[in-house]
Amino acid sequence: MNRLSSKEKRKHGSVRIPYDFFECRVPDRFPFVPLHWHNEFELNYIISGRSEFTCGEDKFIADAGDIIVVPPNMLHALYPYAHDAQVYNTLVFREELLGIGKEERCGISCIEPIVNGNRRIVMPVSKRNEAYEKIRECVEQIFICVKDNTPIADLYMKSELLRFLWLLEQSDCIVTVKNQDERQIESLREILVFINLNYRENINIDRLAQLAHLSKSYFMYRFKKTVGVSAMEYIIQLRIKLACEMLRNSGEPSLEIAFASGFQNLSNFNRQFKKYVGCTPKQYRESMEVKYDGRK
Repeated sequence: MNRLSSKEKRKHGSVRIPYDFFECRVPDRFPFVPLHWHNEFELNYIISGRSEFTCGEDKFIADAGDIIVVPPNMLHALYPYAHDAQVYNTLVFREELLGIGKEERCGISCIEPIVNGNRRIVMPVSKRNEAYEKIRECVEQIFICVKDNTPIADLYMKSELLRFLWLLEQSDCIVTVKNQDERQIESLREILVFINLNYRENINIDRLAQLAHLSKSYFMYRFKKTVGVSAMEYIIQLRIKLACEMLRNSGEPSLEIAFASGFQNLSNFNRQFKKYVGCTPKQYRESMEVKYDGRK
């Protein structure tokens, strides 16, 4: 089984510019950000709105002003709170952007434990933190540098990223992780790979529990506790995400899209689509045409 298949397929940055910047709004093109992971760090700064964040086994409501750091390879997802729109800036960057050698003591003691999961950043960093204003000013400066998008700004951004981590250390926002938590998450990672490869097929809980070598009841409990939603709900989310892509990028009728994304009938597709997206497939397609094709 190919573990990489369920990782985010987007390549972030390049050798010359080892980061990517995104101005995000959810829901917009997608109604939510389903569970995924990637090899890079991810820094999120919430501009407005509320959402339900999942980061590993941590689940929390993210509000305007909150700062969220996702370390490499951590499972994470975002779901708008009660269909409210959330606007946020995201910086996805490679570990090497920090410019710390793996043999340096600060790299060994401060960076590598975050990368390998032995330490984690308590999330979200919010206004309740005594050092919040200093941390927020640092994060805002990082995004100013990113938007400037020049070699000189990159220099300043790298220094601010290191200062950001220093501030987190000073404010006790980085703690040691119980290894058992990571092992429990890792035990389901291969199941997520299988689901991502086969979600358009007829998958049932018995099959997933068998693959996980767990009883059906314990598998359902373990999956929901780790992922935040049931296995079947996670599968439906992936199907809806694919359907959204097809509605935006193809002219195929809803019936064909329903079958192609894994739904067995049109009525269930329409019902699930409206539940997660808040409108019918037809309304969604029309709204995307208005927003991105300049028809209005």
